[in-house]
Amino acid sequence: MNKQTKHTDARQGLLDTAHTLMSGKGFSGVGLSEILAAAEVPKGSFYHYFSSKEVFGEELLRRYFDNYLAAMDDLFSQKNLTGAERLDCYWQNWMETQTASDAQSKCLVVKLAAEVADLSEAMREVLLDGTKKIVKRIADAIDDAVADGSLSVDEDSLWLAETLYQSWLGASLLAKITKNDAPLQAALAATHRTLNVK
Repeated sequence: MNKQTKHTDARQGLLDTAHTLMSGKGFSGVGLSEILAAAEVPKGSFYHYFSSKEVFGEELLRRYFDNYLAAMDDLFSQKNLTGAERLDCYWQNWMETQTASDAQSKCLVVKLAAEVADLSEAMREVLLDGTKKIVKRIADAIDDAVADGSLSVDEDSLWLAETLYQSWLGASLLAKITKNDAPLQAALAATHRTLNVK
């Protein structure tokens, strides 16, 4: 293994470890020493990879959005499903991942948004950019469903996407509070009504 590979592996290990830890404890609740120990990276080497914890947090969020958006692209490009079916798969997947036993490790937006938006302008901007891209993909998926005739909606697709995404974020927070999936079930039912899904 060459030096560059070791560098990449250690950096990725730190990000992977932090994702798991911070999705459970939040950004401020996890110290660098805990991340380094869990990732089995020497304590003095963090600043070799990242100039600060804030820069580390920005990269963690960027990486999260890159992976999330790639998964959305894969789902929404499935030609064996109608546009409406692709959208329904997206909502069903959201519900399943937020109610699974390890749901705390799934959505960094739900876990970190309120906390880091007040702590770091740079991290807030990463969150804003990432969530805008999610909403745009949902809007495009709605347009595709209208184009293939599997949905019929009167409202602007971007407005619908923003409304639905906000509803699902809120439902995810309530699911954490109630420790059950009733808020997500309600969000799914409201989504079906909004999109006139039978």
